[in-house]
Amino acid sequence: MSQSSQNSPLSHKPVPSNWLYAFWKFSRPHTIIGTTLSVWGLYLIAIAVSSAGFSSIPLSRVFGAWIACLCGNVYIVGLNQLEDVDIDKINKPHLPLASGEFSRTQGQLIVILTGLLALVIAWFTGPFLFGMVAISLAIGTAYSLPPIRLKQFPFWAALCIFSVRGTIVNLGLFLHFNWVLQQNSSIPPVVWVLTVFVLVFTFAIAIFKDIPDMEGDRLYNITTFTIQLGPQAVFNLALWVLTVCYLGMILVGAIRLASVNSIFLVITHLIVLCWMWMRSLVVDLQDKSAIAQFYQFIWKLFFLEYLMFPIACLLA
Repeated sequence: MSQSSQNSPLSHKPVPSNWLYAFWKFSRPHTIIGTTLSVWGLYLIAIAVSSAGFSSIPLSRVFGAWIACLCGNVYIVGLNQLEDVDIDKINKPHLPLASGEFSRTQGQLIVILTGLLALVIAWFTGPFLFGMVAISLAIGTAYSLPPIRLKQFPFWAALCIFSVRGTIVNLGLFLHFNWVLQQNSSIPPVVWVLTVFVLVFTFAIAIFKDIPDMEGDRLYNITTFTIQLGPQAVFNLALWVLTVCYLGMILVGAIRLASVNSIFLVITHLIVLCWMWMRSLVVDLQDKSAIAQFYQFIWKLFFLEYLMFPIACLLA
């Protein structure tokens, strides 16, 4: 190849596949998967609770909720990246803004468009969905954006994360699907059980996520539980919080507090609890990549819950 062809402007044009991959990283895939499973999991639970057929909820309402939640997800994680570029250059240099794959203007445009899309789609899909999306975006904005920037404070940062994932999303989605089914607005025990489980589980995610980010957080004066207590203490706390989650769900199945298949619920959660502890024994807290891998493993357990619990409801 000639020197002129190598330096041709055409060779520097962005490749669509590269842009899409950068956007996928920008959207934080583990949160996108979690959001997707929560929407479809609550849809299945609403069907199970109402004893209605799958055709009772038009797919347009389900897809509307899904797309609105995905757009809201991208808005929240994107805004956080816009405010944390310098920190991410240390903690997460692979992210598009930190690596330079996206310019700040591109990031701002994506965040503005997805935020607006989330609100508009939710508005046309249903009142409960709109309320859920609007509250989630407001909390996500307060979490990242100065002058409030709640992520500076360990308690408020954790509260933002687990209140949205644990309470607002689960209750809001169920009320949305219940509204579509024209059922009464009361929330049944199974939804409360899942909400409490996810609420406590997400607290563990919220405190664990800062362990691999300690270096950048300390440099930029972001106070976290990891900096205050140390990585070992936070690691152990997260493990025991997750253990309480699974033991609680096993207890729900054993004493039949909710309309679920008790045998399925107890066995699956006992297996996952043992699996989690086995994985935890080989994590080296001096190895940043090992900590990051275990953090992703915790997210996989989160995904798994939105498969196991709806199945337990459908089998009841």
